[in-house]
Amino acid sequence: EPPDTPNDFSCQTQDMRIVTCTWSQGGDTYLYGPHAPKYALSEEFSQKMVPCTVSCSEQCFCSWDIGQQRICNITVTVENPLGRKTATDVFDVTHRIYPAAPFQLWEECTDTEITLYWKHRNKEIELFCQTEVLQPDGKVELHNSSDARLHYASIMLGGLQPSTEYTARVRCGAAKHFWRWSEWSEARTIRTKEATPSGKLDIWREITPVPGGRNVTLFWKQAPNFRANGRNISYEVTWEKVEYGSQPQNISFSSVYNSTRISIDNHSYRISIKAKNNVNYSLPSVLIVPTATGNTGKIFSIEELKEEKVNGTDDGIFISWKPRHIYDSYIIDWCNFPMWQPCDLQWKRFEPNTSSALINSAAFVPGVRYNFRIYGLVANRASLLERKTGYFRELPPLLDPIVKKVELTSNAVTLSWDSYPTNESQPGFVRGYHVYVSPVQEDCGLKESKKHVLPDDSVLCKYTIENPEEKRYTVRHLLSNTKYKLVVKAYTGGGETPIASFIYIDTPFNSNMLYLLVLLVVVPSLVAAICQWKLKWVKECCCPVIPSPNKSKVLSFKEFKIGSEKVLKTSDCIPDMLAVDNRAEAQIL
Repeated sequence: EPPDTPNDFSCQTQDMRIVTCTWSQGGDTYLYGPHAPKYALSEEFSQKMVPCTVSCSEQCFCSWDIGQQRICNITVTVENPLGRKTATDVFDVTHRIYPAAPFQLWEECTDTEITLYWKHRNKEIELFCQTEVLQPDGKVELHNSSDARLHYASIMLGGLQPSTEYTARVRCGAAKHFWRWSEWSEARTIRTKEATPSGKLDIWREITPVPGGRNVTLFWKQAPNFRANGRNISYEVTWEKVEYGSQPQNISFSSVYNSTRISIDNHSYRISIKAKNNVNYSLPSVLIVPTATGNTGKIFSIEELKEEKVNGTDDGIFISWKPRHIYDSYIIDWCNFPMWQPCDLQWKRFEPNTSSALINSAAFVPGVRYNFRIYGLVANRASLLERKTGYFRELPPLLDPIVKKVELTSNAVTLSWDSYPTNESQPGFVRGYHVYVSPVQEDCGLKESKKHVLPDDSVLCKYTIENPEEKRYTVRHLLSNTKYKLVVKAYTGGGETPIASFIYIDTPFNSNMLYLLVLLVVVPSLVAAICQWKLKWVKECCCPVIPSPNKSKVLSFKEFKIGSEKVLKTSDCIPDMLAVDNRAEAQIL
């Protein structure tokens, strides 16, 4: 194939004497050896061939000395046996300056300024340079400067932080008729000098009463506006009595420490801490520990403050408090790991016009109760204002209540689970309980209950107890002589765990029904029998039956009739008894 036209043909110089031209060689011609494409450069104004050797890899280039010539018309020609192509570049050498990269950088610095120096090879060319500064936070700043025609150039970089590393590099271009930047110089890392620590440390404390005084655990950390301004940091803690005056005591710590414990008596103390580097001390941070009150040596009566429940969100735990205008700041403290002893106390400081905060920490996990204390500060003295407790996210209770006592009647059962805990050992605030009950052989439909359908479509009766401290419940309207299954579940803001097992009870036979049966059937029957017997006796006593003469034995004699009537002959009558009446009337008769 014939050769392609040379693409991107361009020429430039670093020193206005040696010119280098570059171009892309195009596609493969599939001709090799003596038939491969050949390149040649010529200068039209001088009508001469350019004395350079072409070298090609990714790009082709050719360099030569132009002497005093300033305007050039360079043509590159490529040809093979199948064709010939050309490309031309006309240029003023002073407009095509591509400087060499600056070299041999060095610096002079203070705690906030760096003066950077460098050398360059283009001494006769006026350059415009750009310095790139990499900040500690990863941001990049660019600073421009003009370069006099000297053996070296410089730039002053200000507004820097003390004892901080910066990385700088430089590139330059022609100040007049800018063509392109040079390559970057080698990067140089520079550390500014140390200075006195700026700002104050953020300090806090935990006070523990002990016999005869108190233990004060002091914590400190670098506040957002604090800067160590040095590498060799140490801390100095000082404490002394406020009212009576005493010799100050102090102790120093290396930078790896962020807490210490000191023992004081029940008087008021002033505690301060300062940071120190190789230059000087920072301003002191001060806390006043008030005089202990009562016999216990307690500073704040925590027990008198009711703990309020707070809710967690996906972003943290929301805390709010009632603002008081007398305080110049507020502090919230808590433990990231409440189960640790001692716990890792954390704290956060807020401005006086703040009354709420979202507390977040990478250590917060679901199912752990976190306790927060809110303090107001004025004149370096802290007062406990409110207490809060809450979960980052509540989880269902891990264990079901254990039913310790079951009281049965024929139509009711009373359940009791007095020992079930509702404290911080639970993975959520226990809001109440659900009691589930159902006959073993059928679905449940008891009065005053709600239906609860299990995954196997069986139906339980559900009763809700909304008071977590009420740990006793009576299920009524049961059937006697029936087997029931029951379970008690605690629930939190995270719900409750699925039902896994039941307890079983058998309601006794209802003796009241037996009594009722006796009253309704046996007793009336017995009364009826007695009444029947009594009625016959009464009838016989009060209303005897008059015997029919026709049925009397008296008439069981031989018949002798006068007319239609039977006549008894005295001779035919055999008396059963003979009675002699001695009364006068009988004798008269």
